[in-house]
Amino acid sequence: MNEELDYAEMLEIPVETVTVKRKSKKKHREPDLQEQLVEQVNDRMESEQDPAYAESTPIEREVRPQKTGRAHKILIAEFAAACALVATIFFTNIFMADSAINTFVRGLFQGSAETTDTRGYADFKLSPVVNEYTDVEIAVSDTGVMSFTAKCSVYAPCDGTVSSISGDAESGYAVEIRHSDSFSTILSGLDTVYCAEGEAVKSNLPLGYTDGEGEVRVMFYSDGTLLNCYTVDGENGLAWS
Repeated sequence: MNEELDYAEMLEIPVETVTVKRKSKKKHREPDLQEQLVEQVNDRMESEQDPAYAESTPIEREVRPQKTGRAHKILIAEFAAACALVATIFFTNIFMADSAINTFVRGLFQGSAETTDTRGYADFKLSPVVNEYTDVEIAVSDTGVMSFTAKCSVYAPCDGTVSSISGDAESGYAVEIRHSDSFSTILSGLDTVYCAEGEAVKSNLPLGYTDGEGEVRVMFYSDGTLLNCYTVDGENGLAWS
């Protein structure tokens, strides 16, 4: 302050007219960061030109009425078609058993062609029904029934599956072997059977045994018809004629 008065006297300015101002030593207060952020957000919220805070408008969806009448008609038509199909199968099964639709339906329940064995008897190679070292004389009737009486093991003429076993030890057992869907063999007069129903049998393994006191018969069938189109050679071998 003295320096300022001295400077005024040097310039010959009356001291009474000199006004001395002092600067405030208070520090300049910086605005608080939080307050600045709040003010900026408030400004943007109040601004109508900011698209980020624009007022949302609800979207109206058009609700189309369901076509219940058309769906109902479709269900009725499908039900009527199913009833017509059932009625057709029922009446054709009675009056036309061999019709195409009945054949198709039977195929669905009886299995496909992949599970059907369509081989005929001529597709199989016959094997002897007795051991080649067995001294036995085999006879074949005009109708095709093979018979012999000897104490020996008995073999299946072809590989197959045992479909049924009947009889008893006193009267003799009868075994039916199914080789395919159409070809089968029946061997009767056996005193002992080495297999059970449903088992697979091989032509090189004994099927049963006979004590030589009763006659053993062997019969070949194709679709239920007795076959007589085979021959027996001197070593009891079998072959289709």
